[in-house]
Amino acid sequence: MEIFIHEVGLRDGLQMESEPVPTITKLQWTETLVEAGIDIIQLGSFVNPKIMPQMADTDELFQEIKPKKNGKTKFSGLILNEKGFERALKADVDLICMGVSASETHSKKNTGMSVSEALERIVNIAKEAIKLGKDIQVSVQSAFGCGYEGEIPEERVFQICERYFSEGINKVSLADTSGYAFPQKVERMYSRLQKMNPDAEFACHFHNTYGLGMVNTYVAMQNGVKYIETAFGGLGGCPFTKQPSGNVCTEDFVYMLQKMGLRNDINIGKIISVTKYACGFFVKDLPGYVYKIWREQ
Repeated sequence: MEIFIHEVGLRDGLQMESEPVPTITKLQWTETLVEAGIDIIQLGSFVNPKIMPQMADTDELFQEIKPKKNGKTKFSGLILNEKGFERALKADVDLICMGVSASETHSKKNTGMSVSEALERIVNIAKEAIKLGKDIQVSVQSAFGCGYEGEIPEERVFQICERYFSEGINKVSLADTSGYAFPQKVERMYSRLQKMNPDAEFACHFHNTYGLGMVNTYVAMQNGVKYIETAFGGLGGCPFTKQPSGNVCTEDFVYMLQKMGLRNDINIGKIISVTKYACGFFVKDLPGYVYKIWREQ
């Protein structure tokens, strides 16, 4: 089983925190996560810094990290629109992430656009990125439910994915923005997507609102999902959803993988050191479990 970890703590993890993290501290955390052997690290999002102050230094982070690239770890960035795409190109982002919400309410709050408007714009940006030879990943946010609207019709999610596939966009993440996913639904949706496009590569992004993040991740893995988006310490939550909650915790997920005999190349102790640093910085415990009882092996 091939599993890649996409660490989103520096983006999704920080966007809910009111205390701004200095650029030098973000770089220290990033360097330690690189040393840990994380596959992909999302350094930030290319958004309006007035709306999202924690992301104000995203361009600078990419500039600072360029000379330190080790060839193994890739660095991703999130964009919402054409302006963000231009900034991502200038920053030479390894993996450009973009997406569309399946919820009309969440889409309006997050991007100011309807689902159909956002889909057209994201598809056009994605096609341009592919034309330029860039590695991209698209997502469907609120794919398993919405804090404002509740149940989201699965067909709506599949229609968005079908549009991606029809345009030659084959790396797709389903994001459980409000934490509404449960194992049977995860299995049902990913198994159908695999049938819709056997050549696609799938990612998952689960939030832990109801405590099901880890089991949902496991079920996704069992249904062919290779890219798992997690955050150190379980940090995170979308500020534009009604019930924000943390992500699946990176070190907890790595602990599970290693108990399964997978990804023993990852240094879990180094990830935990970042989590403990973050606990001290924010002066609070984070939602993760393993770091609280970890002793160096």
